[in-house]
Amino acid sequence: MDQNKGSTSARWVYEAEDLKGTEQLAEALAKLAQPGTVIALDGDLGAGKTAFSQLFAKHLGVKDTVNSPTFTLIKEYEGRLPFYHMDVYRLSLDEADELGLDEYFYGHGVTLVEWASLIEELLPEDKLQIYIETVSATGRRMHINVQGATYEPWVPALKEIGVSES
Repeated sequence: MDQNKGSTSARWVYEAEDLKGTEQLAEALAKLAQPGTVIALDGDLGAGKTAFSQLFAKHLGVKDTVNSPTFTLIKEYEGRLPFYHMDVYRLSLDEADELGLDEYFYGHGVTLVEWASLIEELLPEDKLQIYIETVSATGRRMHINVQGATYEPWVPALKEIGVSES
């Protein structure tokens, strides 16, 4: 999965028994977020990508209701940092390329992309990738790929909340 020469890549797993566990991860990541943070989020339909996005936004200080941007593609919110919530499920790679997403990825806010694997070629080299796997009615396994030196300092904080190396 790591096609970046010279960049750091580490794979981690986080087990969430319920939504509260998912919120713990979302909160930890929101605290670490800084301008230019990119979170690439994937998972099966119904795995909880939008729920994770909502919890992340909440802990980033977003007061507005965050819902899936499936038909609007990108929604912008104000919080501790600007929050850009994208859902690229209905986009082709060419359509996504025409949107000028770099302005978001390299801007002053935090970008969270649902269905990010569909536009992998357009994402920055440094990013935090999360794949959400459904393991039970309420349980989720988050496969986290810390990619690039930008996110390496996040690893100790992730370990603190029970994220373990895979």
